[in-house]
Amino acid sequence: MMRTVWRELFAAEGADVGRVLQPLEQALGPADQPLPALRARQPELARQLLQLQLPAWQVCELISDHNDQIYRRAIDTALTGMREQGWGEPPVGFCVLVMGSGGRHESLLHPDQDNALILDDYLPERHTEIDSWFLTLAERFTAQLDDAGIPFCRGDVMASRPLWRKPISEWREQMRLWMGKRRVKWVQICNILFDFAPVYGDVRLAEQLRAAIVAQLPDAGLFLHEMGELFDEAPVALDRFDRLQGDGREAPHPDAINIKRQGLLPLTAALRLLTLKKSGVQVASRARLDELRQRGVISHDMAWRLTCAFEHLMALLLQAQLVEQGAGRVPDNWLDLRTLCDAELRLLQWDLQQVRAFQRHVRHLK
Repeated sequence: MMRTVWRELFAAEGADVGRVLQPLEQALGPADQPLPALRARQPELARQLLQLQLPAWQVCELISDHNDQIYRRAIDTALTGMREQGWGEPPVGFCVLVMGSGGRHESLLHPDQDNALILDDYLPERHTEIDSWFLTLAERFTAQLDDAGIPFCRGDVMASRPLWRKPISEWREQMRLWMGKRRVKWVQICNILFDFAPVYGDVRLAEQLRAAIVAQLPDAGLFLHEMGELFDEAPVALDRFDRLQGDGREAPHPDAINIKRQGLLPLTAALRLLTLKKSGVQVASRARLDELRQRGVISHDMAWRLTCAFEHLMALLLQAQLVEQGAGRVPDNWLDLRTLCDAELRLLQWDLQQVRAFQRHVRHLK
């Protein structure tokens, strides 16, 4: 008879929680291990969480929390090193943000860095002094993250770049400029920025940035329209007859679909846009769906369909990444359709149909 891991709880006299959770504790390892070792444990951590019958979306949430822990350790180490070298304490308050899938807490096993810095306002004559201080901090903690296995962002979306490091008043002005016009590049930047979460420092600065974004929404009609037009940049992996079909970009073979680019990202993009159109404040995809359902923006049926699609797509990608890692390869975002049975292929097709229908709904919604 097949026995699940939780059945071991009462396999002996009395309840033995430690016996059930011991593999998870071993996967986590010691709290003070070096950051590269901590990051390297994530595949085994994911496997043990799946063994405990946690759904894939929740495993990814916990992997994201684990990445947040790595961020905090990297920042603490950078701050300690600066103190020891005579830089002193931070000259003003600050908040480090993680953005994109990390900000949504939907990271899998192939993350890169998307981060930013919000600073408390300071006098203009102190700019060189203060910006140099935080540039040094950003360069140090992003380098530590890279060494730990969370690589530098190829698009330079990092606090070590001036665009992503500024006082809160400049962030507010940036939102006014970016959201006040229809510019493709600005929309692309905001698609990353808007999915942010504070990971270190003064959370009030992150709350002020969120409030600044919401305040600009009434005057952001053209900006939001362009955000919908950009759905075409990453179409769902279906042809016009609703058959599974990848876009072929950098595909390792004809039966490969980039399930993140052509499945998950189209869904998160549509959810982001609808949340903005309705002045919502949630960031995580499931939380956005719940917020939109509770406010009557989408029906219970639509929320259920999209939640099912999201959770299944996350499960497919996480499992594919674990297979890649287990084979000694670097996890990526490709799904080999040849590994799915007919029923699984039909379910994937259904998932993507829900995403495409939702995209069309959001795109034309006022």
